[in-house]
Amino acid sequence: MEKNVREMIEITEEDYKKFLMKNEFVTIGGVKIKLEKNWNIKTFSPPSDYKLENTTVWSFPDRGSWATHKGNYRGNWSPYIPRNLMLKYSNKGDWVLDQMMGSGTTLVEAKLLERNAIGVDVNYEAVMLARNRLDFYYNPLLPEYKEPIIKTFWGDARKLDKIKNESIDLILTHPPYANIITYSKKKNMIGDLSYLSFNDYLKGMKDVAQESFRVLKPGKICAILIGDTRKFKHYVPIAFRVLQVFLDVGFILQEDIIKLQWNMKATREKWRGRKYDFYLISHEHIFVFRKPIDDKDFRKYKFSVKWWENNVI
Repeated sequence: MEKNVREMIEITEEDYKKFLMKNEFVTIGGVKIKLEKNWNIKTFSPPSDYKLENTTVWSFPDRGSWATHKGNYRGNWSPYIPRNLMLKYSNKGDWVLDQMMGSGTTLVEAKLLERNAIGVDVNYEAVMLARNRLDFYYNPLLPEYKEPIIKTFWGDARKLDKIKNESIDLILTHPPYANIITYSKKKNMIGDLSYLSFNDYLKGMKDVAQESFRVLKPGKICAILIGDTRKFKHYVPIAFRVLQVFLDVGFILQEDIIKLQWNMKATREKWRGRKYDFYLISHEHIFVFRKPIDDKDFRKYKFSVKWWENNVI
């Protein structure tokens, strides 16, 4: 096994129940988060007036708080994102993977939408938090509803050793934006990409991209949410560097969706003045990649890109 790469260990319902008996909180990146014993859920779906997105600009001012979704895990994504992508690119009974699941937002949506799911996280306490978010009873009283299979693992997105080749129907994940936000207590935590230098982070993301390509079925979708930052007031295009990594391993870019940010906590903490000689970053990218069906499919894509480069003025 490579240095600083953790193999997958399944965390079962029994493991979670034992943890819950001994722990009332988990601590992620220095933030203490309470584990709920009994969820008081008021609704299992978005507001009734919400319509699924149909353009490449997405904006969710209310973020989303149905089921067990909470915004108290710094850096987690809005449940509207996996819901939109899951409904567009998968079917009931499909297998969805989130190999950087954090607090389990993707898995909760999979449970509500009847998708089987696998969640992986390098932080053991994050896995337990995700298990806690999944610990609710859901029965929509629909005769066709089938309880999905949800599996969770403590492991590294760079080594998905318990997942077979071409067994996943959809990948939805939200990687760390290099080392902007750190998610573990110790710098030496095995596999935590959020503590790496930018160049090492990109090397790690290449491994993530390769594993994603390996486990995904041909013709299926891998979508990631990624954003940028500033260093010494200069713009650092993290997203496009990660985009190139995924293209280099063989993915095809199908969509670049701009997601507007409404809660820019990191930016406010870093730049406290009222006037700046730059614009505040208030968007992220949702890159939607497709795995080619075969070599012919990939060659067709490369030919179309080359033709466009040579012929469009």
